[in-house]
Amino acid sequence: MGSVEISILGQKYTIKGDAQEEYIKKLAAYVEEKLQEIHAGNPNITPLKASILASLNIADELQRLRDDHDRAAQTIEEKTNALSGLFD
Repeated sequence: MGSVEISILGQKYTIKGDAQEEYIKKLAAYVEEKLQEIHAGNPNITPLKASILASLNIADELQRLRDDHDRAAQTIEEKTNALSGLFD
């Protein structure tokens, strides 16, 4: 298990885990980007409120991707079943 030092909103954090250093830094850069977007639209927002809004935005993106994935998996399954039915 390694550790990686990252910086988000000027605060340094040490992240420990099994993930690759580049992957952790990529995640941190994405979170920083989302927080900067919130701050750009709301310059007087507190870091806590910006973090909550950024978390909600990231959760929304994740949920939309999961929904897209589920629809694609269902379409693939339906088409696979249709094709399999042609060989029966």
